[in-house]
Amino acid sequence: MNIKSFIASLAVALLATHAATAQTTAPAFPTKAIRIVVPFGAGGVADLTARTVAQKLSESLGQPVVIENKPGAGGVVAGDTVAKAEPDGHTLLLMSNGTAVSAGLFKSLPFDPVRDFAPVSTLGFFDIAMVVPADSKFKTLGELLAFARANPGKLNVGSINIGSTQNLAAELFKSSSGADVQIVPFNGTPAVITALRGGQIDAAVEILGPVLPQINAKALRALAVTGDKRAAVLPDVPTAKESGLPTYVAASWNALAAPAKTPKDVIARLNKEVTAAVNSPDVKKKLHDLNVEARSSSPEQASELLASEIKRWGDVITRAKIPKQ
Repeated sequence: MNIKSFIASLAVALLATHAATAQTTAPAFPTKAIRIVVPFGAGGVADLTARTVAQKLSESLGQPVVIENKPGAGGVVAGDTVAKAEPDGHTLLLMSNGTAVSAGLFKSLPFDPVRDFAPVSTLGFFDIAMVVPADSKFKTLGELLAFARANPGKLNVGSINIGSTQNLAAELFKSSSGADVQIVPFNGTPAVITALRGGQIDAAVEILGPVLPQINAKALRALAVTGDKRAAVLPDVPTAKESGLPTYVAASWNALAAPAKTPKDVIARLNKEVTAAVNSPDVKKKLHDLNVEARSSSPEQASELLASEIKRWGDVITRAKIPKQ
């Protein structure tokens, strides 16, 4: 072997050794605690969903997975925190349909809900229901619709704050049905329930979980749920689609997302572990008890959901002429 061939062979060998050493010394993910930033206060359904999944992830990933509650500004505070975090997979955002709503509700955001995040997987979906007082004359959604259409402006439908999922679901009900109903916003679910039971409003659109005890106690009656199938906890209550509104589907959901530019192999690892966690029997049971349907997805499916929800709720906000904040 001449000297040139020897030097070339030595260079190749050194490069191969360096690459192998780099691969063996590269830190495996995760290398430290993972935090999930939740845009809601502690104790709510979304917070409890995140904590349930976090506990399982901590077991499988071998690192603590901690919840950091950052409520405020319709989820903007939490979203901005994660969008600006190091894109290494150690900081995640609990996304919701509120993330999608914010794109159409705010004049400007400090982040782009699509470009600045890398969705990992969905976690669960929440049913929404149309409820009336137990002594209401409306026994079905069809009866309520017939009254609303025959009496424009006479039916009052309650929801929580303007721009909330419940409020927009009520607005979507209005536009889907073509009925002229009055949407009445309240400062929270307890106020909606009080107004409903006190006869101040005729019906309300609310996340099923918080009103389920009232339904089970026969204080309220659910006329319909607004998902694409019947709720497991209320199998005898039809969907809005079954009740005369074939295009009306509305649900609340949660997903996990990392900052954009997070390495694809890290997203893949997170997706694998989140999928296993969400589909484990104990997590499914805990989420079921929270009236959450456990449902994981691929990163691509989560991205598609976010994009479709941004368009859908943006259209609802425009039709309802809700002022941008």
